[in-house]
Amino acid sequence: MKLRVFGSGSKGNALALRSGNTLLFVDCGFTCRELGRRMSACGVDPDDASGLFFTHDHTDHCKGLSTFHNRHPQVPLYANGNTADAISVLTGVDEGWRVFETAETFQVGDVSVTSFSIPHDAADPVGYLFDDGESALFVGTDMGSATFGVKDALARATCAVLESNHDPVLLKMSDRPVSLKQRISGRCGHLSNGDAADLVREVRPPRLKTLLLAHLSQQCNAPYLAREAMEPAVADLGRNVTLDVLEQDSPSALYEF
Repeated sequence: MKLRVFGSGSKGNALALRSGNTLLFVDCGFTCRELGRRMSACGVDPDDASGLFFTHDHTDHCKGLSTFHNRHPQVPLYANGNTADAISVLTGVDEGWRVFETAETFQVGDVSVTSFSIPHDAADPVGYLFDDGESALFVGTDMGSATFGVKDALARATCAVLESNHDPVLLKMSDRPVSLKQRISGRCGHLSNGDAADLVREVRPPRLKTLLLAHLSQQCNAPYLAREAMEPAVADLGRNVTLDVLEQDSPSALYEF
């Protein structure tokens, strides 16, 4: 399996995974022009996609959908019912949806897809586990706490895109309204650096080869802080695991696992 993350953060999220002849996208949180520029730089052709999956209905995950769908109407759009409805209202895209039930497993090309519910303040947010029989990609961001479903999916991953959103001290010191600070740090908000590290310590994913820290706050976090918090948890796994921090403004390297 191969992975490119086109960008991750509060200003936009999107990634692409490929297994065999199957290319799948997760989220479309940049303008179509910007997403197209990043895809082109990575050698990714959106017309080759077998599906575009959505985690939830916030704009940093779906803002580019309207134009994308107009340009690539043949690409199926995957979401659970509440998320599809909410995104349709937000973007005006009401065709092309393939609705699934959260927690069901289904096949798209060479990839088995399982969604799992996550605690976040959106219509019906999910994360995903994409499995091709040899490797499995966990995508879990925008969650204030880790449920059993999150832990079960992470335990099966060979590569994980895991939220490490904020440093609690920087969040507390920020000039954000108290209500926003409470939302971010609450059960339906975002995982802190320490929360993400504690999750990895608890689950100890036995197959994990690559861990990518995602959705970092630009105001209330820093890449070195996220890395420093996670490094001891990765070291405790007792084997070599690639640990990288994803960026908002540029695509990631190509990961193969």
